[in-house]
Amino acid sequence: MLIGYARVSTDKQDLTGQLASLRQAGCTRIFEERLSGASRARPELTKALAAVGRGDVLVVARLDRLARSLSHLLAVIEDLTGRGAGFRSLADTIDTTSPHGMLTLQILGAVAEFERQLIRERTMVGIEVARAKGKKPGNPQLRAGNPDAKRKIARAREQAYFDKLNATASTWLPIVRQMRPHQRWEDVVRVLNARAADGERWTVERLRRAVDRFIADGLAEPELLGKATPRSADDRLMTLVAGMTRANPDMTLAGIGAQLEAMYERTPSGGRRWAPGSVKSLLDRARKRGLLPVSSDRA
Repeated sequence: MLIGYARVSTDKQDLTGQLASLRQAGCTRIFEERLSGASRARPELTKALAAVGRGDVLVVARLDRLARSLSHLLAVIEDLTGRGAGFRSLADTIDTTSPHGMLTLQILGAVAEFERQLIRERTMVGIEVARAKGKKPGNPQLRAGNPDAKRKIARAREQAYFDKLNATASTWLPIVRQMRPHQRWEDVVRVLNARAADGERWTVERLRRAVDRFIADGLAEPELLGKATPRSADDRLMTLVAGMTRANPDMTLAGIGAQLEAMYERTPSGGRRWAPGSVKSLLDRARKRGLLPVSSDRA
């Protein structure tokens, strides 16, 4: 499915041209945003990224409608690629579903890394020059304890924190919405960490802070922070396995069992080893409860 995203900076600007281009390209669902690209909270972009699933393609009329910077663009595309989705910009030569588009993306990545290296090198040269002149590197106002300088640094750090959350929201927010408040934060964290074992690890504190921030910006529902409903051990395992399945639809029964063993979860009978049949039984129960759509059996 082609999912479109269109944006203008103010209510006075017109989305007609972008919408026409996206519809002509075949987009069956389009998210419309009327906010500056520099805005830290772009709810429609967050919704668009969350709506993109495996095999889908996120489409924009132009790159500047999506990204605030090259690094932001690459972060979004990397997230989509990691979820088996594609990205296409109609006015540019980027289409990650084609070899030519992937080549362009690799070139952009190399340019971004080159820019980072230049900035790093210039920073180090500047520090050495300052030291040679007997000066201390860094912000003199910050060293002097200037309140305005401290507030500016704090705002910059908060902005960077939100930017990172927003760029990765499609990988964690849908799972939180599916599991909370019915399941414990500890179980949600385990599902997220099992899904991205090689990435940055979540903790309960980090995840709750992220959700709280999105709620404050109107991008998530306050109910997510509600108290988890007490569940029996069997119900907890059923909902945990359902959450793992939603987080990684391609995971096999054996793969789910291996993850449960790595998480030191006991089987319903108290055993340590998870057989595919035990996992299938929990998945069947989850489907009967409406926690998962009815689908063909996994291998």
